[in-house]
Amino acid sequence: MINKHVYAVIMAGGSGTRFWPLSREKAPKQVLSIINDTSLLRETFNRISELIPNDNIIVVTSRRQVEVIRPQIDGIKESNIIIEPTPRNTAPCIGLAAIHIMNRDPEGIMLVLPSDHLIKDETSFRLKVSTGLKLVSELDPIVTIGIKPTRAETAYGYIQITDDDDELPKGVHAVKAFAEKPNKATALRLLKSGDFYWNSGIFMWSARRILAEIEEYIPEQYEQLMLIAQGFNLDNFEDYLANQYNRIKPISIDYGIMEVTSSPIYMISADFGWSDIGSWDELSRILANGNEKNVTRGLTVVVDSKGNFIYSPEKLTAVIGMEGVLVVNTADATLICPLDRAQDVKSVVEKLRKDGQLEYL
Repeated sequence: MINKHVYAVIMAGGSGTRFWPLSREKAPKQVLSIINDTSLLRETFNRISELIPNDNIIVVTSRRQVEVIRPQIDGIKESNIIIEPTPRNTAPCIGLAAIHIMNRDPEGIMLVLPSDHLIKDETSFRLKVSTGLKLVSELDPIVTIGIKPTRAETAYGYIQITDDDDELPKGVHAVKAFAEKPNKATALRLLKSGDFYWNSGIFMWSARRILAEIEEYIPEQYEQLMLIAQGFNLDNFEDYLANQYNRIKPISIDYGIMEVTSSPIYMISADFGWSDIGSWDELSRILANGNEKNVTRGLTVVVDSKGNFIYSPEKLTAVIGMEGVLVVNTADATLICPLDRAQDVKSVVEKLRKDGQLEYL
């Protein structure tokens, strides 16, 4: 039985720029049914609701996305939807959730989850989470989940472990370091070393602990969060929140806390069929399932071609004599690039924004 003080925090404010042109600001990746008929956000919600009651599930999203997010989480009450006035990356998002939880329950423990991950073995996932939450309850550390790497992936961050602490439960390791997304040569080296795991972006800690970390390592953010907490009972809280929150500098929880803290961090090693489905090439890899032939979705004709991913749900797309190409065809935009450059799709989004072509975002 999970401790009544445990709260799941689902971060659902991202825009999924690497999934353009399918993912847009008003229809972000997490509300799309990419793998099956259920959205990634709803799958995340269902997965964790088996472990944590709906009253303790909190969703953080942005003001511009809340209307498309609500239908995906109809099992929770409105007060459990926290709206960021403006996206500020993961550290401010987590800090905002932490002060809400502290206001509600000073003993609150947080399980922080991205909203757009694929997890195939949900039973194993819940067992790993239960182990982590027990550690937080007993020792008050920072806990994360690391995924055993299967390839030299450059799109994920990495966690280095050490086994110096023999008193930790099986599968739990002390963390030595966090590493940024590597280049290919570095990723190969990390894979061969055997002591690096993929950073899943799943964290567990007490609300009090993470706020203390923010106070020490991102003090200017902490000051703004405390001002926000002081205004919870204001009649004009929404305007007050926007004014204070928009002053916070964007920063990720990895860069702001995990890479610099001197507090103990434990990593639980896992192998439950995880992917963050962060880009079209990752989705192609999942759907191909080891098959080197073409992966197609929608109305497609493929002739004398192999190793391509063609996504065309609304109109016919034909591909002839191509290899290793990504084609995404939507009602108002078409994307074509080498499949191994799918990570660069976000640069198209940046250029569209710079050029003022916001209707395509």
